[in-house]
Amino acid sequence: MGLSREQLEAHRDATVPDLVGEWPPRLVFVGINPGLWTAATQTHFAHPGNRFYPALHRAGITDRVLDRVEGLDDADRRQLTDRGIAITNVVPRATAAASELTRAELREGGEALVSRLEAWAPKVVAIAGVTAYRSAFGRPKAQMGRQPEPLAGAELWVVPNPSGLNAHETIDSLAAWYRQVAEAASIV
Repeated sequence: MGLSREQLEAHRDATVPDLVGEWPPRLVFVGINPGLWTAATQTHFAHPGNRFYPALHRAGITDRVLDRVEGLDDADRRQLTDRGIAITNVVPRATAAASELTRAELREGGEALVSRLEAWAPKVVAIAGVTAYRSAFGRPKAQMGRQPEPLAGAELWVVPNPSGLNAHETIDSLAAWYRQVAEAASIV
């Protein structure tokens, strides 16, 4: 699927529903906010350059690389939810870049995320992006990895953002992080 800039821009400020099935989910991955490609396909982490799904497969969490570029189908979604995986975002509003979000939006999104997580009661939460975590939760010195305090009663991890713009990470390094959180959640 190819999407023109005009087609993508038509999805600015749109939202994407949370992917949540099994109750309670064991592991919740939290993105910063939907990108325009994600909003257009209604699939989290859908941009062709995003390494989330290849890293999930490399980590042994999925049995194949889920083809997210055109949007996950029901079988792909079930592969995640049947394993106890949910996906949401800190901020629901789609933008071309996370840098378009304000600190106030991130803080408000963090508060709304806590409410969702309290209702879902997952075992583990993995927030993808240390900078967003720092802003959303007022933790300016937070580092990657397991955090000392839980979030809404769940074990909290901050993992690298899988965006292709995050050049410091590879599919293998992301897979190592995702495997750790999946093990903590008893998924693998």
